[in-house]
Amino acid sequence: MEQRTYNQYCATARTLDLIGERWTLLLIRELLTGPKRFGDLQASLRGLGTGLLAARLKHLEREGLARKITLPPPARTPAYALTEAGEELGPAVLALARWGLKWAMGERLASETFHPGWAVLGLRACFDAETAAGLHAVYEFRIDDEPFHARISDGTIEAVHGPAQNPDAVITITADAFVRLTGQGLTFADAVESGAASASGDGEALRRLTGLFRLPPPRTR
Repeated sequence: MEQRTYNQYCATARTLDLIGERWTLLLIRELLTGPKRFGDLQASLRGLGTGLLAARLKHLEREGLARKITLPPPARTPAYALTEAGEELGPAVLALARWGLKWAMGERLASETFHPGWAVLGLRACFDAETAAGLHAVYEFRIDDEPFHARISDGTIEAVHGPAQNPDAVITITADAFVRLTGQGLTFADAVESGAASASGDGEALRRLTGLFRLPPPRTR
């Protein structure tokens, strides 16, 4: 398949030549949270057919944005990971996420899917570094039993898939409540009161949690 181009000697146009095709930027979004197997990417990107997924991954490999790797034991299976150039798209993807939270979310449509793993990147997008100054804590989140965790270290965050070894606090919430929390005005306190969420662990870590992640006030375009 011939790659389309804007034929413009412009950094923005050249970048869009590389990542502007449908599904390409979402593949980068998935790989920003760590290496993924082909099947993992299929599961997260419903609607993306096998053939097109393979074509998009080959494009990312050809352009030096992703590479094939073998996962370490015990998995030892083929997977895809971002290159240095691919990883440097992270700030742009997070900026798009923050813009979307402010200008594009609203209520979830019946036809729209939601994958709990997407919240890993959402934590990074909403992280308030100033509020996290001086804090050293590990938070484990469970959305419909899918675990991921965030390690906060004096204004920095590392958010990854999987459970934490020794979390200071554990937060559980249903996927439906999380969706309403991020786009439809539900507060975490309301979710706890209704039984859709719970929090346990170190009191200081829980107290600091409320200011660590700030959603931008939604606006109407």
